[in-house]
Amino acid sequence: MKSNYVKATVALALGATLPAAYATNGDQMLGVTATQWGMAGAVVAAPQDAGTVLTNPAGLGFLEFDEARVDMGFGFMNPPRKANGVESDANLYMIPSGAMAFRTTEHLTLGLGMAGLSGMGVDFDDIKPAAPGNQNVVTTKQFFKIAPGFAYRASDNLSVGAALNIDYQSLAMDMNGTAPLHLPQNQVYGFGATLGLVYRISDKLQFGASYISKQDMHEFKWNTSNGTFSMTMDAPAQTTVGIAFRPDPGWLIEADVKHIAFSDVLDKVDLKTPAGTQVMKFGWDDQIVYALAVQKEVNPKTQVRFGVNYGKSPIEAADVDNNIGSLAITERHLSAGLTRQIGNKVFGSFSYVRALPNEITSNSGSGNKIELEQNVVNLQISYKN
Repeated sequence: MKSNYVKATVALALGATLPAAYATNGDQMLGVTATQWGMAGAVVAAPQDAGTVLTNPAGLGFLEFDEARVDMGFGFMNPPRKANGVESDANLYMIPSGAMAFRTTEHLTLGLGMAGLSGMGVDFDDIKPAAPGNQNVVTTKQFFKIAPGFAYRASDNLSVGAALNIDYQSLAMDMNGTAPLHLPQNQVYGFGATLGLVYRISDKLQFGASYISKQDMHEFKWNTSNGTFSMTMDAPAQTTVGIAFRPDPGWLIEADVKHIAFSDVLDKVDLKTPAGTQVMKFGWDDQIVYALAVQKEVNPKTQVRFGVNYGKSPIEAADVDNNIGSLAITERHLSAGLTRQIGNKVFGSFSYVRALPNEITSNSGSGNKIELEQNVVNLQISYKN
């Protein structure tokens, strides 16, 4: 009986750790920099800043600068969310990001990017208020990536690129109940790669594609008073294609389609406990994401941009019971952004993204319901020479 309690408790707690706050397309953010967020993530075909080393390294070859470009920024995410009507007490998170690019020759551009890409967790005081006792769920999850990469401009029309992904992931879980679970903060590292290309079809039309491999993470291990717990939580592979169109000078329209292979890493997760290995059936589906954005140069020093982004939630009604606290269910996003030249070589950018409210109720008869909406603000300072 105790083993069953442990299994149920662990399933609930782990469900809370699956990217619950830093989530936009499932557990993947729409962008890295304020420029990318303002374009609603439609950036694979016509990258505009050094953050492209994290999304499509080939874009480094088409960036407009002579020797060096630096893009540094940060953002704040406000994700009001509920599980069974209970509000999370943690509702504000910081999003760091930064990237730089160096043009070493006419054909070769080097880049380095770093950013937080998912995580942050939840803070529920009582996840099931109808049940006796204080069923709190408090979790912290962080996923940070460093990506050194390059682009090779093979011709005036073609750039190819690659980046090494060096990943850092931390995780902590604390939950009371029939079988309390207290897993302290721990951290692991992992690796992956990103490949990309950008092809200029004409002066007005440009194609882009990128592939981010599955991020192979090392195994988490927690030493507790009840024994050792361990599990591996990899990050999904992503494939993106996009087309960018410039109908007139000063205009940019881009549409991207992205496939995120969630089912490969979050359909089932094996948790090794002192009572044996438990298979956590989270049931996440692969996600297809559609992003469309328009950018207009208002004057030589100012650009504005607007975008929309949609991806069906990877969590369905049949999986809610195994994902209480995993509030990665936003689907519709609206974005707006602005870039303004504030010096001879310095630019400032701002973006705001609104993830519209979404809720999913279990179809098992349990009545479990999860809800999420988001507000995301990003600031960016860019220097190019």
